[in-house]
Amino acid sequence: MEYTRYLLENGLRILVNSDFNSPMVAMNILYDIGARDEDPSLTGFAHLFEHLMFGGSANIPDFDSPLQLAGGENNAFTNNDYTDYHLTLPFQNLETGFWLESDRMNKLAFSQDSLDVQKKVVIEEYRQRYLNQPYGDAWLWLKPLAYKVHPYLWSTIGKEISHIENARLSDVKKFFFGHYAPNNAILTLSGSIKPEEALKLSEKWFGPIPSRVIKTRNIPKEPVQTEYRYMEVQRPVPSPAVYLAWHMDDRFSREYYILDLLSDILSNGMSARLFLRLVKDRKLFSDIDAYITGDRDPGLFVISGHLANGISPEAGMNAIREEIVRIISEPITDRELNKVKNRAESQFLFSNMNVQNKALNLAYFEWLGNADLIDLEMDKIRSVTVAEIKETASRVFLESNCSCLVYVNNGEK
Repeated sequence: MEYTRYLLENGLRILVNSDFNSPMVAMNILYDIGARDEDPSLTGFAHLFEHLMFGGSANIPDFDSPLQLAGGENNAFTNNDYTDYHLTLPFQNLETGFWLESDRMNKLAFSQDSLDVQKKVVIEEYRQRYLNQPYGDAWLWLKPLAYKVHPYLWSTIGKEISHIENARLSDVKKFFFGHYAPNNAILTLSGSIKPEEALKLSEKWFGPIPSRVIKTRNIPKEPVQTEYRYMEVQRPVPSPAVYLAWHMDDRFSREYYILDLLSDILSNGMSARLFLRLVKDRKLFSDIDAYITGDRDPGLFVISGHLANGISPEAGMNAIREEIVRIISEPITDRELNKVKNRAESQFLFSNMNVQNKALNLAYFEWLGNADLIDLEMDKIRSVTVAEIKETASRVFLESNCSCLVYVNNGEK
């Protein structure tokens, strides 16, 4: 992907991809602040700020209205590692986006009323998404089961909702000025814009914002897991479910690409191993999935599934373990591996066709270390071998490295 890079004096990194096939411009701002950066006694703040950033800034009481009047749309998301804000506008109205994003980077409209409103929104989201949906609280249990010291042990919604309920305005201000700053952000643009135009607008709107002292990141390293961990929760769920998680290496490792492809071999598509053998043939599960969390720091390889009627969790877990053993004892074929490689390549190419995805991908790979890494992704995927998958599986899928969460129905409706 072709792009032009700039660095403002305040530390803001700017990457511009010109694509005149689109009349639109996508603007993406990635802040290097995620749930892993939170104080263990004040969790959920990164996600809370995703809401607060739309609640008005120093000079703009409402973020959405001016953007909509300019023909734009926007959204945001938070994860373990970073927070991302993105919008799309017609080129002729792009300066509206610079105005909006720079004002809320400079200073939010801190008020008790705004904080109270967004706290209620987050608390309601917690209830609806995590407590009132079957299996909704799975990650609230699985994360602290698998992690003991690393901050991945809590979800982006927070370790406990009381942290949001008790959040004070002073806590919020401290969090903002310790993380939201030009020298802790990456601005990317893709679409109908020339690099020199992007630089001119960036200097005008973001240049005056001062750099800030960013809170020092001090994240404890998760110790190696040495024993099998098991937890059973009783809930009014439609059917029992199992979640098995194994620790794996970080986003920068060779293992990341190997296990990403293996997860596709196991569960991506109607011909995937787990679907064919455990859903279609043996009818042990109604659905099953395998995936990696894809975190920057060492993450998890997860297999989760909902059991078919009359099948016990023990039978389901034993069947999964049999398939894991099969990967090691009967290595996957070149055909299986090439099939998922081709699918990964197609998905990667399609993800770089639209301006919004290109802006996000540029920001993400720059955050990983250098946007040029985006051009190396397919080489890394293509180079994975059958032998590497077997070796990695034999090393990762140890019983002592596994954490298991089981849902059973408690008889309530």
